[in-house]
Amino acid sequence: MACADCFCVQCVRTQEVGIVENLGQYSTVLDPGFQFVLWPIQSVVKRLSLRIQQLDVTCETKTKDNVFVVVGVAVQYKVIAENAYDAHYRLTDPHQQIRSYVFDVVRSTVPKMDLDESFANKNKIAKSIKQQLTQDMSNYGYEIQGALVTDMSPDSKVKASMNEINASKRLKEAAGEKAEADKIRQVKAAEAEAEAR
Repeated sequence: MACADCFCVQCVRTQEVGIVENLGQYSTVLDPGFQFVLWPIQSVVKRLSLRIQQLDVTCETKTKDNVFVVVGVAVQYKVIAENAYDAHYRLTDPHQQIRSYVFDVVRSTVPKMDLDESFANKNKIAKSIKQQLTQDMSNYGYEIQGALVTDMSPDSKVKASMNEINASKRLKEAAGEKAEADKIRQVKAAEAEAEAR
């Protein structure tokens, strides 16, 4: 068998890296471009995207005032090229790991706030998630670009009751304004009648 028969050409795309193993043991990381590997001794076992990816996480938790809310979080992350080894070998399922960290932060932050406070502090919750994920996922070769609280929905019955409360407040204000207008009309009518005499 000639040595020329042992080469295999691999093309690694832009914004990707290839993980190469020699007979099942880690060897190197291939950068984007035209690459040679010694087949069958070497093989590209995984290609990791270096592009920013998004994971949407939905988590249900309870607020301080005992209202269950569903919190939607979008996490943007990417593999750090220099840490591709860690990204591939240290973590089996990055999505599940990120999801677990998001659940942990949401379930430890939101229960300290009442419902109105949690709506007002969506940015604070997102910042807590990003800080925790940045700290923990960097150990596994991932960079967290951002975390956004995209949705916070209480139970439909709670929504309906909140809408009724708002509607009744508005009706009360409208009734007060109408009463004030009626009072002014009566005063003006009485003044007009008094002047006419």
